Amino acid sequence: MAGLRDAFWGGLGAVPPAFWHAFTWLGDSGLLLPASVLIALLLWLSPGGGRWTAFSWCLAFGVGGALIVASKLAFMGWGLGSARFNFTGFSGHTAISTSVWSVALWMVAARRSPALRCVAVAAGWALGAAIGASRLAIFAHSVSEVAAGLLLGIAICLVFLWLVRRQPAPRAPWPVMLLGLLLPLAFQTPGAPAPTQDLLEAIAVRLAGIEQPYTRDDLQRM
Repeated sequence: MAGLRDAFWGGLGAVPPAFWHAFTWLGDSGLLLPASVLIALLLWLSPGGGRWTAFSWCLAFGVGGALIVASKLAFMGWGLGSARFNFTGFSGHTAISTSVWSVALWMVAARRSPALRCVAVAAGWALGAAIGASRLAIFAHSVSEVAAGLLLGIAICLVFLWLVRRQPAPRAPWPVMLLGLLLPLAFQTPGAPAPTQDLLEAIAVRLAGIEQPYTRDDLQRM
């Protein structure tokens, strides 16, 4: 087990840091929150989708997003975390990317064979896991936070797919999906993170009535 762990961290370290900093943007909220809205719109407008399919995505993604925000606010405002597992909240990059990319790829393959749809979903999960690895490589999260984010992202995807299991497959041409995913590039520079963390810190400080948000260093001292 120790050998596998050392090999994993060695592999992350062998990749140039510049690559990881660029790659991790594929899980940034500035890119994927607009993409999640696009998914809802395409599902709503798709001849094979409809209101229930769009609502199911909004429900699954909304609940997952609320859990991410709640976990972060609980720590930053009240210090609720685990020093033993070095856990301060779900990795939002990992959870959001795992859910959004898997559902986006599922939509593209929705009218293909069941095997291809499964491959598309698995590819989305793999991309989410890779983005989670990038969060480890740039020391933005701990292993427990990335693992929790990955599991949450998979759960969001599975809940959505279960809710729409009896609905007609939506039609989502891949050029439209690609254009929608590229749209945020018109408003921000690739690689520049959205100010989500700063916003959550400000909210946590206001809600908890404290001067500074709790940090990972504070967790280790508890």
